[in-house]
Amino acid sequence: MNLTKKQFDILDILAEADGAVTQRQLEERTGYSLGSINKIVKDLGEQKLVADGRITSDGLDVLETYRVKKAVILAAGFGTRLVPITFNTPKPLVRVHGKRIIDGILDACIAAGIEEIYVVRGYLAEQFDQLLYQYPMLKFIENPEYNEANNISSAMCARHLLQGAYVFEADLLVNNPKIIKKYQYQTNYLGYYRDRTDDWCFTVKDGIITEHKVGGLNCYHEYGISYWSPEDGAKLADDIATAYDMPGGKELYWDLVATQIFKDHYRIALRECKEGDVIEIDTYKELKAIDPTYNV
Repeated sequence: MNLTKKQFDILDILAEADGAVTQRQLEERTGYSLGSINKIVKDLGEQKLVADGRITSDGLDVLETYRVKKAVILAAGFGTRLVPITFNTPKPLVRVHGKRIIDGILDACIAAGIEEIYVVRGYLAEQFDQLLYQYPMLKFIENPEYNEANNISSAMCARHLLQGAYVFEADLLVNNPKIIKKYQYQTNYLGYYRDRTDDWCFTVKDGIITEHKVGGLNCYHEYGISYWSPEDGAKLADDIATAYDMPGGKELYWDLVATQIFKDHYRIALRECKEGDVIEIDTYKELKAIDPTYNV
């Protein structure tokens, strides 16, 4: 059964709830009008997907078709801007307040029920083996070209695993693990609204990303977290390979394949989150500001 976006949003909320959820609470959580909520809940009730403010077993079965199947973490790079820490440690394994940066991503995935997790590694690859003590389900993918190409080389290595999958940049400090959801309705990128930014951002119209660029006004700051539907993940596998073989293709950031080069192949939504849900540690100075132990 194919759900509408509004039906999905309501079932998703009910699936996460501990008890019954009122229509007024659904209105507050979704931003949809109470009249719209009333109609959707009535329709879902007639289909036996909702009863008495709770999702039914049939509703959970329908949601299961939207479950995120995999997570792919791109972790092969050197982390130049975090020198000198990265001389001896891959950036994702750098500790912040005693915890490895990548641990927050892994813990959030596991909390969302995602157990098929792949880490694309390259620089100091053997050090990632330490993760297996805490996360024995991890599978590693080797990127032999990490030192010769941009991160599209990591996406190239994992391109056949992107169907129904999250893709993460590995240097993100996840402060709010709840942004990693068990179910996803459509292909999307995470971002938060900014009046102005000099960083990578998205221009959005009616919830759909229309432009991906560096710097903008009234835009959404890009977090390096995306979800790819089964259909889009299959297309992306082919498009990554095509882009990689183009002149200059090895120098690309991987996500520009879908947001710029083959933009017409995709309809990518913006999934809005809050500033601070994810922290991007780009430089050693930023690391010291977040964790004062590095000031010693």
